[in-house]
Amino acid sequence: MEDKHRASFIHKVLRMDSPTADDDSAGEGADSREKFVLAVDIGTTSLRSHVYTKQGNIKGASSKRIQLLHPKPGWVEMEPDVLVKQVIDSIKEAIRAAGITAHDIACMGITTQRNTFLTWDRVTGKPFHNFITWQDLRSRDIVKGWNNSFRMKFLNGGSSVLHMLTKQKRFLSASVLKFMSQQVTMRLIWVLENVEELKAKLAVHEVSLGCIETWLLYRLTREKLVATDYSCASGTGLFDPYQFEWSTIVCNLLNIPMEILPEIRDTSGDFGSTDPTIFGASIPITAVVSDQTGALFGECCFEVGDIKCTMGTGTFIDLNCGSSPHASVAGLYPIVGWKIGKEITYVAEGSITDTGSLIEWAKSMGFIDDVSDTAKIAESVPDSDGVYFVGAFSGLQAPINDDKAATTLIGLKPTTTKAHVVRAILENLAFRVKVLYETILSETRIPLSHIRANGGVCNNDFLMQLIADFTNQTIDRAKQRANMTSLGVAFLAGLAKEVWKNKAELREIRESETVFVAEKDVWSRYKDRFVHWEKAVIRSREWYN
Repeated sequence: MEDKHRASFIHKVLRMDSPTADDDSAGEGADSREKFVLAVDIGTTSLRSHVYTKQGNIKGASSKRIQLLHPKPGWVEMEPDVLVKQVIDSIKEAIRAAGITAHDIACMGITTQRNTFLTWDRVTGKPFHNFITWQDLRSRDIVKGWNNSFRMKFLNGGSSVLHMLTKQKRFLSASVLKFMSQQVTMRLIWVLENVEELKAKLAVHEVSLGCIETWLLYRLTREKLVATDYSCASGTGLFDPYQFEWSTIVCNLLNIPMEILPEIRDTSGDFGSTDPTIFGASIPITAVVSDQTGALFGECCFEVGDIKCTMGTGTFIDLNCGSSPHASVAGLYPIVGWKIGKEITYVAEGSITDTGSLIEWAKSMGFIDDVSDTAKIAESVPDSDGVYFVGAFSGLQAPINDDKAATTLIGLKPTTTKAHVVRAILENLAFRVKVLYETILSETRIPLSHIRANGGVCNNDFLMQLIADFTNQTIDRAKQRANMTSLGVAFLAGLAKEVWKNKAELREIRESETVFVAEKDVWSRYKDRFVHWEKAVIRSREWYN
C-alpha cells in the first residue's frame, strides 16, 4: 500500500504545472515552426536547462542549485526524487522562458556529473538509498584495503606478465590498476555491504544500478528504460574500454552481479522519449554524455591531439586519443569520449578535484569578498611572499594519486597578507594543471594542439595567463565557456535528429573569446617557487590514516 501511495504522489509531482498530453492547441502549427534542441546539464553544484536554436544561441534557460546532503563527515548525498523534480521544473521553466512549448522541441540531451550513483528496486522503483556522489569519501578505507590486498597484487602481477607476453594495452592498464574513491566501484561495495534491504533484493534479482543519467531516463520515460551511454559507463570503474563492455574481470573480482548494470547505448542516438504527461508532449531523448566529454565535444575537439581544460568545481583535462584507448601508468583513466554510429572516440583524462571549491572556500574564510576580484587581488602583490598552498579537500589525483592528502597552507609570516594567500591559491591551481598537462603529454606522446578552456574559473585572466606560461601552450578561451558542457550535449542530440548535418556546422558555432599566448622567460622566474610548492605537496601527503 505504501508503494501505491508513493507512486501516486510521484505521478502528481511529474504532472504538476504541465500542459495535458492531449492539449492539441499547444501543438498547432508545430510542424511549420522552427525546432529547438533542449540540453539538460546536471553538474556538481547546479543543474541547468537550455533551449538552443539551430545557430547555437540560447533562447531560454533555467538554473537550480543542487541540494547536497552531508549526513556524516565525508559523506555527500543527493535525494533522488528531489533531483528529478528539480530537473523537470528546470526544463519547464526553460521552455517557458523561450516562449515555446514542448511540441517545438526537436530533441533533448542529458549530460551529468559522473559516478554519482543510485540503486533501486526493479519492481517498485523505490531507491534503496540516496544518490552517493562522486565527492563522497565513505569508501576511502575500502579503497585502501583493496589496493593493498593480495588479490589486487595478484591481478597487477599477473597482468604485468601477460603484458610482457602479449603486449596488449588492456594488460598494461590492469598491471597498474588501482581503485579510486571517485569511481562507483568502492562506494558500491560499501552499499552492498551496508544496506540490508538491498542485500535481500539482490537475492531475488530485483535490483537496478544507475548514475544520474540512468535514473533520469528511467523516470522521464515512466520506467520504460534503464540505460546509459558509453562515455558515462566508461568512467565508473566497472567498464572495460578495451573489450568495450562492462568488465567481467572487475565485477567478478568485486563480486558485483552484472545483472544490476544498465544497458549501454550510443552517445548520440535513441534513448526513448519523455512521457507526454510530463511536459505536454513527448520529447525524443537523443543524447546522453558525461559532463567532461560533453564539454570536449562542445569545444569541437574532434581530431586526435585536440585537448581541452575545464575549470569548474574541479579541473578536468581531456585529450582526444582517437580510435584507440590510452593505457596509463600514472592514473590517467582511459575513457570513451563518445560513440556515434561506427565512430568511437577515446579520451585520456586527468582530473583535479578541488578548483572552484577552493575559490569558494577562500571566500568563506574572508580572503576575498567577490570571486571575480581574485585576479586583481593576486596581481596586487609581486609574488606570494613565500606562501604555498596545496588544495586537497578531496585528496590529490593523478599523477600524485593520494586520497589521504590534506589541504595545506604553509610559509605564513608576519608579513603575509590576504593578497599573498589568494595568489598562492591561484598559483597552486596553475601548478596542478602544469603537472597534469605534462603527465598527459609524456604518457600519450600525441602531438597536442592549443588548449581550449572553459568553465567558470577560466574567467580569471591572471590564472589563464599563468597556465599558458607554465605549459608553454596557447590557451583559447571559448565565448560559450560558461555552458560548454550543455552546448556539447545539444550538439550530440541535434546530430541524431539532423538539426545539424555534420561537425563542420558545429565548428562554425563554437567561438573563441580570448587567446592567451605563453610569454617568454616567465617560467624561469617560477622554477624555484615550483620546487618549494612540490615540497609543500610532499608535506600534505598521507595525512589522514
